[in-house]
Amino acid sequence: MTPESTTDHLPDVTVLDALQHEVALFARRAEQTRLGGLGAARDSMDRAAYLLLSRLDQDGPAGVKALAARLGIDSSTVTRQVAPLVDAGLVHRTADPADGRAVVLALSPPGADRLAEVRSSRRRLIAVLTADWTGEERAAFRTLLTRFNASVTRLQAAGAETGPETGPGSGT
Repeated sequence: MTPESTTDHLPDVTVLDALQHEVALFARRAEQTRLGGLGAARDSMDRAAYLLLSRLDQDGPAGVKALAARLGIDSSTVTRQVAPLVDAGLVHRTADPADGRAVVLALSPPGADRLAEVRSSRRRLIAVLTADWTGEERAAFRTLLTRFNASVTRLQAAGAETGPETGPGSGT
């Protein structure tokens, strides 16, 4: 089966091709922005740190396993990602009172301050990028992007392959 024939049965092939291309461009531009290519975002932090600090801010203190589950990553990844945040004083690591062998991670006051700075910077950047959008367009984009991310999460959780032979209409 040729690569072209594997997608012939998918709905809106032209739209799907355009979407996958735009997602690839978005990923590249998001990385360039994080590395200092656009506006105030050059004062930002890496994605892993931002998501970890945001989760601690949203949910409060958590053990490594619980935090890993909430983030959808391995405990070893959380341990590796949190180490520089602890060293920088952005996260407190304390012994779990219920199990002295486990640790509890909590956002420190400097961590909360740094997270607020980064959120403000990112908010300003999004405002600039969508300055010529209506409020309804921003809301629609948020809704669709949230839905897209939820679909990615479901696919990852199912352990499904993402190759051209799987997905809607593929018969698998």
